[in-house]
Amino acid sequence: MTPQRPALLLADHWQDYQLLECGDGMKQEQWGEFNLVRPDPQIIWPRHGHAPGAKWPNWDGFYNRSESGGGSWEFRRPLPEHWTVRYHPLGLTFKIRPTNFKHTGLFPEQAVNWEWCGGKIKSAVGAGREVNVLNLFGYTGAATCAAAAAGASVCHVDAAEGMVKWCRENAALSGLANAPVRFITDDCLKFVRREARRGRRYDAIIMDPPTYGRGSTGEMWKLEDDLWNLLAECRAVLSDAPLFFLINAYTARLSPTVVANLLAELMHDRGGQITAGEVGLPVKSDGKVLPCGIYGRWAK
Repeated sequence: MTPQRPALLLADHWQDYQLLECGDGMKQEQWGEFNLVRPDPQIIWPRHGHAPGAKWPNWDGFYNRSESGGGSWEFRRPLPEHWTVRYHPLGLTFKIRPTNFKHTGLFPEQAVNWEWCGGKIKSAVGAGREVNVLNLFGYTGAATCAAAAAGASVCHVDAAEGMVKWCRENAALSGLANAPVRFITDDCLKFVRREARRGRRYDAIIMDPPTYGRGSTGEMWKLEDDLWNLLAECRAVLSDAPLFFLINAYTARLSPTVVANLLAELMHDRGGQITAGEVGLPVKSDGKVLPCGIYGRWAK
């Protein structure tokens, strides 16, 4: 089982979202009817066609970084506490809210993975198979919604209670309030170990582990130290005929090849195919691509 060469996947099917421009450490995005400017550490090139320090035009919300760390939002006009955007290719609707940590509750580049997972699940369900999906570090649940909409039963796990609640809201917005989704607030590693002891099995696993994190009762997580241990535990909850295994990562410390190698080691006796690469967003102003993380996929 030899991984394919790393590939760049572009999330270019959006209608309610656009990456308008980026440079000088910042990006300007259109989220539905609202225009937000916020920092991104990957953007180390200058703004195309602008003098250094040039002002950003027509924004509704601007995230100002603090020299002591973090930052805060500045708004030119009153914005609602939250609003929605729709991902039309899958018929999903998501709540958007500018948070204190600059995030909005959605990573639009992940649309490429929602479509891939949804396609795998639909094909299996169409062939008469039941599909159980485990989504670890599930955040606000976009992948959970995509899997449920495709016909899977989903177990959504995140250590942050607020993110699990947000996932419930996204499911309801997407017409999935009654879908077979379990919403779990727990430390992901501990949860997987308990699932193994309970004899639960999953046909597909999605995970989006952070570089650093803290579990529901204070457990520390460090990606380089803890990812393999989690993967090994996940293997114990895979069904006898698994459908796919997807890993997302945002840290610059891992390359797609590293993630592919981890999957090759984990699934060495299961056959299948491994692909890995970057996910990115097209920049409207100048045609550049903003890289937004890496992925590794194993599929039968």
